[in-house]
Amino acid sequence: MAGQARTAATKATKIKPQFKVGEKDNLNRHWRGLFLDTLAETSNVSAAARMAGINPSRAYKVRREEPAFAASWYDALLEGYAHLEMETLHRLRAGTGKDDNKFDIANALRLLTHHRETVAHERSIRSHQDEESILASLNEKIDAIRAREAQVKILLADGEQATNGLD
Repeated sequence: MAGQARTAATKATKIKPQFKVGEKDNLNRHWRGLFLDTLAETSNVSAAARMAGINPSRAYKVRREEPAFAASWYDALLEGYAHLEMETLHRLRAGTGKDDNKFDIANALRLLTHHRETVAHERSIRSHQDEESILASLNEKIDAIRAREAQVKILLADGEQATNGLD
């Protein structure tokens, strides 16, 4: 019985040839970790698949068939969401310089708003809190981000007026 459970747990997911299109010939056996790390950094499945050297279809199929990988996938997305929140707050507080990477705050806010219910649900499952209180917490954070963005716009507008008044 234990031998059967072990075989089932370690059985590799069969991948059809059409799901291998564009993959490297010698697939890195650590592609899952690389994929999940990149997914946590970028929240982008295509970018994570590219970095891991796999076709995105492989990742989706493995997610469907391997519950542990699916759980790790959602953990990576939650981490990515937290990164986006922190990056957005940093950009609103510190502003952006000429040499900084391009960052679209409006788009970041749209993404945060769009995914907040999914994140609230996943966080409630993991922390055993009710979904309502987590959703309320996320809404407060998003409202605070929007308020800071409005303050930055006002400060920038005031700075431009002051600069134009000196000309």
